[in-house]
Amino acid sequence: MADVLLVYKKNFEGVHDSSLEIVKSVLKSKSDSIRVDIKARENVRRADFIGRDLVIVLGGDGTLTSISHNIDSNTPVMGVNSHPRDEDPDGSVGFYMDCDVETFENDLELALSGNAIVNRLPRLQATIETTSGNKIKSDPAMNDLLVANTHQYAPSRYHLRRGKLDIKQQSSGLLFSTWLGQGAWFNHIVRDSNLGSAEDSDTHYLVTARDIDSKITDERYMAWTSEPTTITSDMHRGYVVPDGWDEYQFNRGASITVDISGPVLQLLTFRKSMKEKFGE
Repeated sequence: MADVLLVYKKNFEGVHDSSLEIVKSVLKSKSDSIRVDIKARENVRRADFIGRDLVIVLGGDGTLTSISHNIDSNTPVMGVNSHPRDEDPDGSVGFYMDCDVETFENDLELALSGNAIVNRLPRLQATIETTSGNKIKSDPAMNDLLVANTHQYAPSRYHLRRGKLDIKQQSSGLLFSTWLGQGAWFNHIVRDSNLGSAEDSDTHYLVTARDIDSKITDERYMAWTSEPTTITSDMHRGYVVPDGWDEYQFNRGASITVDISGPVLQLLTFRKSMKEKFGE
């Protein structure tokens, strides 16, 4: 018996409720081969994901990124778009959701039989070391990770080190992004930049100071790199925010190291790989 967890978006909109009922019906029809737990996104905890043979996420990209922090590198995940934009302009793009309710039954068979496309997505992670020596790891980020002053009207001041780079800097915050994360926030900042390549996407990440013009390629402010970036805070209070979700606060003197060594996410697709989708 395959151990499956279904996590769904709960917002009481008819389209999502309808999709949930269809997905439940398909899962019930396979009760002789799978055991299923069904939980709303708001009610899941890290323990719910441990030991699963498959995690199904029903919703949009935000639903997936918000719970992906709970999922380790050994657990395959399939995303099901409950409200596709190609059917309704108010729906979700579902960049990470390669399945919808129309294809769900066939895609589920591929996932359970091991015949889906396995995308091992690299994730960013930050390690905060406080002045007292405590170390705190942030949740891993699929798309992007922000390090900034908690007071957004004030500049972010820090000492930055990466490879041979060793400078004091101030900006409106540092934004780190995976290659696939270009489809999210980062793309709006460096839309015209030639930084990065899909070939290096498993080992490199993008980093930029948020208030820098997109045409600037000075590595002090914008880089495509495989090396860790470490900053020492000169802010009274700052925070690390992975994928726009939980906040990890730090004070002046804390060191924050960001790299792409977070646990990968095993995301399943069924027609094209994520790199192929991004290249369209």
